[in-house]
Amino acid sequence: MDLRSPTFSSAEETAPTTEVLPGRLVLVVGPSGAGKDTLIEAARVMLAEDPGFVFTRRVVTRPASEAENNVVADEAGFRAVAARGGFALSWEAHGHHYGIPSAIVADLAAGRTVIVNVSRTVIGEARRRWPDVTVVEVTAPADVLARRIAARARPSDGAGPERLARRLEPGDRPSADATIDNGGELDTAISAFLAAIVAS
Repeated sequence: MDLRSPTFSSAEETAPTTEVLPGRLVLVVGPSGAGKDTLIEAARVMLAEDPGFVFTRRVVTRPASEAENNVVADEAGFRAVAARGGFALSWEAHGHHYGIPSAIVADLAAGRTVIVNVSRTVIGEARRRWPDVTVVEVTAPADVLARRIAARARPSDGAGPERLARRLEPGDRPSADATIDNGGELDTAISAFLAAIVAS
């Protein structure tokens, strides 16, 4: 799906709610180059036949890439959808806007587990709004992150070293419910990530 105009309309425009919902929201966080999207895609394929799990695509004002499965938006379209309440969560980073469609509210109301790739900056808001939130942090050693960022080399990312150096202050770093080291064997990381998602 390509969101390049302010005429975007769908169930994703459902207004956010603070209602207690039976579903579970899984927030996947971690530094650039940690391999979050790789683990999310692997889990999505493995759970494709289970309607109880929903892997929601982010809306991003950045060109698409092979590394990510995002909905592409221009800034005007993004702002128009945001103004209509079309995002359950949104944030800005590296000069780009990111949004999680409000369709996740319906999925949570239906008791599904919703998995989304987000910034740490929205964890507090999510935990205030929904009762069942699991934070899964994906990490990797600094040298691995640097190598992956350099190999990816997306102009829209900005300078690799700047992304690698970007960290929240220790006091502002929300705690994760599970931490996955994705610096070694991929199969091991996928298994750990899947276990964190399906945990009740």
